[in-house]
Amino acid sequence: MPAADTETVPFDRAVNEILRQPVAAERDQPPFDRVTMDGIALSWAGIKDGNRTLKVQSRQHAGEPQQALEADTNCIEIMTGAMLPGGADCIIPVERIAVDDGVATIEDGYAAEQHQFIHPRGSDYKEGEGLLAPGHRIRATDIAVIASCGLPEVEIAKRPVISVVSTGDELIPPGEEIDDHQIRMSNGPSVDALLRSHGYASTKHHHLRDDKALLTERLQALLASSNVLVLSGGVSMGKADFVPEVLQSLGVKVVFHKIRQRPGLPMWFGIGPADQAVFALPGNPVSTLVCCRQYVVPALAHAAGSNKPPALRAVLDRDHTFKPDLTCFLPVRAHSGDNGELLATPVPTNTSGDFRALSSTDGYVELARERDQFPEGTVLPFHPW
Repeated sequence: MPAADTETVPFDRAVNEILRQPVAAERDQPPFDRVTMDGIALSWAGIKDGNRTLKVQSRQHAGEPQQALEADTNCIEIMTGAMLPGGADCIIPVERIAVDDGVATIEDGYAAEQHQFIHPRGSDYKEGEGLLAPGHRIRATDIAVIASCGLPEVEIAKRPVISVVSTGDELIPPGEEIDDHQIRMSNGPSVDALLRSHGYASTKHHHLRDDKALLTERLQALLASSNVLVLSGGVSMGKADFVPEVLQSLGVKVVFHKIRQRPGLPMWFGIGPADQAVFALPGNPVSTLVCCRQYVVPALAHAAGSNKPPALRAVLDRDHTFKPDLTCFLPVRAHSGDNGELLATPVPTNTSGDFRALSSTDGYVELARERDQFPEGTVLPFHPW
C-alpha cells in the first residue's frame, strides 16, 4: 500500500495521529532547579549545626524571577514550582515550620536533608534530547511533551480519504421498512466504526446494489475521490459477485485474491490506477470484521509510517480443536489469570454470519494451520479489536 502524504496540524489537534517529524527538547526540563514543596528555601549550611531559627528575607512565587539568599541565617518563603533561590540548597515544608514576626522556626526533632524537595535542572531531559520519533502514534500524554518543546504545529501522516462500500440488493439500512427476504445493513457501518476506533476518521459509507453497470459507474467515481476503498461483499464465486471483475475493468490491479484462512477466505486486495488501495472483504459479518482488523487496519498504519506495535500473546484457558487446513482466527474473550497472564476464552461463532457472538469478544487469537489441536495453556498471537 502506498505511503501516506504528510500534513501539518496544530499540536493540540494531533491526538491519535502518526507523527512524521522528530520532536526534540527545546531546553532542559525542568529549565531551572524547581521547588517541589511549599515552605522555606534556605542554605543547609545555616542549620546543619543545630540552628532552628531563620530570618524570613522575602517571599518568592512560581513564575517570579529568581531571588538570592543574603545570608546563611536567612530563608525565603517559597511556593511549589518556583525557581530555587540562589544560595539555597534545601527546602523545609510549611508543615514543619512556624513563622512569627518575620522569623521562621523549624519544628523540634525535624531532620532536614540537603537538596530535599528540589527537582534539579535537566533531571528529566536535556536541551536537544530526542523525545518523540517519527512513527509514534500521538497520545494525550504526548501533547504535554510537544507543548513543552515549544511546537505550535507538528507534521503528521495525512489521513487517507476512505470510502467504505456495502454491496448487495438485500441490504436495508436501519430505520427503513424491510421485507422478509431482506436483511439489515450492518457490515459497512461496523467497518466504518472499526476504522474510526483506530483513528481513521475520514471515512464515508456507501451502499451499492449488485448491478454491474451501477457498480462500474459508482466505483469509478469513488476511486477518483478516495485514497482507500474498503468493500464488503461481492468477492466470492456467485453469479452476482461482480466486484473483482468491475475493479479490474477500472484499472485496479489484483495483488491477491483468497487467503487460506477461516473466516475470510475470499479476501481480495488490489492497487488502483492512481495508487489507491482497494480492499474487497468477504460479505459475511464475522469475515468482514476479522479481515478489516487483520489486514486493513495494519495496512493503513504501515502506510502512515506507524511503528509496529508490540505483539500481544494470550493463553488459551480451555482445549480447542480446528481441523481444516486453514489458519483460524478464533474470536475470544480476554481476561486476567490469577498470576496476571492474559487468558483467552474461545467464543466460537455459529457461522461466519453470527455477528452477535462478536459483541462478547475482545479480539481473536491466531491458530496456525500446521496443527489442529490447541490444548489449554497454548500461547497464541492475540489481536484485540
